[in-house]
Amino acid sequence: MPHAPERLSIFAACRLPDEVKADLRRECDIVFADEIAPGVPILTLLCTCTQPIVMITVQEPLDAAAIGELPASVRAIATYSVGHEHLDLEAARARGIAIFSLPDVLSEAVAEVGMFLLLGAARRATESIDLIRSRAWTGWTATQLNGVEIFRKHLGIFGMGRIGRALAARARGFEMTIHYSNRRQLAPDLEQGARFHADPRDMFGEVDALVLLAPSNDETRGFLNTERIGWLKRGAIVVNIARGNLIVDGDLIAALKSGHLFAAGLDVFAGEPNLDPRYFDLPNVFMLPHIGSSTIETRRRMAAALIDQLRTWLAGGKPSNRLV
Repeated sequence: MPHAPERLSIFAACRLPDEVKADLRRECDIVFADEIAPGVPILTLLCTCTQPIVMITVQEPLDAAAIGELPASVRAIATYSVGHEHLDLEAARARGIAIFSLPDVLSEAVAEVGMFLLLGAARRATESIDLIRSRAWTGWTATQLNGVEIFRKHLGIFGMGRIGRALAARARGFEMTIHYSNRRQLAPDLEQGARFHADPRDMFGEVDALVLLAPSNDETRGFLNTERIGWLKRGAIVVNIARGNLIVDGDLIAALKSGHLFAAGLDVFAGEPNLDPRYFDLPNVFMLPHIGSSTIETRRRMAAALIDQLRTWLAGGKPSNRLV
C-alpha cells in the first residue's frame, strides 16, 4: 500500500533552463551544481553530495566506475532524458540504486523538428540562408534554388513509435502518404491508414523521403549504409531525428555528393558534437545541433514527469519509467 511520500531532496548535476529550475524549486528541495560550484568537475561534486537523488543529463555519463564512487546516501539517479545509454544500469543495480528515465514527453517537439528538417532539406534551406546572409542575393529569378515539394509525396518512417506517429499526423497535413516499417504492425487505430512494410526494403523503394526514428541498438547501428541507400529512389530525402549512429556517415555523404539523394536533414550525429566535418561542405545538408526536444514547454514537462515518477517511487508505487 503506497504511503505518503517524503519530500524530494535532489542534487542536480546538470545545467537546466531557468524556467525549469524555478519549477523544481517549488516542487522539491534541490541543489544545482552549476550554482554552488561552477567549473568544478561533476564527478568531484557527486562524490561529496548528500542528497539521496541525483539528476543528470546525457552530458553527465555515469559508467560503472563513476557509479561505484557515489556516496552510500545516493538512492536514485534520475536522467533528464528518454535515452539511457550514458548510464551503466548493471552497476546501478549492483549498488541498489534506482534509475529513472523520462516517459513520453518529447514526441510533439521532436516531430515538429522532423517536419522542419524535411521541409528545410526539400526547399534547400542551407543554400538559401547562406545566400541571403552573405549579402550576395541579387533578386528573384525563375532558376534560383529550386527545391522539391513534399505535398502529396510518399513519406517512409523507420520506427513508428510515438514520435513517428506524431510526425505522421503532421505529414498528413501535407497530404503525404505514410509508409512505415517496424518489428511488428501497429493496431489500425494507431496506423491511421499508414502502410506497413515488414521488410524495410519494400518501403524504401516506394518513398520520396525517409525519416529515421528507430532506437539505437545492435540491429540498427549503421543501418543506413550504401546498400540500403541504394534501395531508395534517386532524388530521395533522408532525415534523421533518432540517433546519429544509425547512419554510416561516409556512405550518406557519398550518396549526397553523387546526387543519388537530393538532400538530408540531420539533427543528430555520430560522435556529436564532433560530427563528420565533410557535412559542413555539403550544401544539400540541412543541419541542426540536436534541438529536437528544445522547447521551453518540453523542458518543463520533462522535469514535471521526473518529479511525478520520483514521488510515486517514494510513496511505494511503481513508476512506469523506472529502469532499475
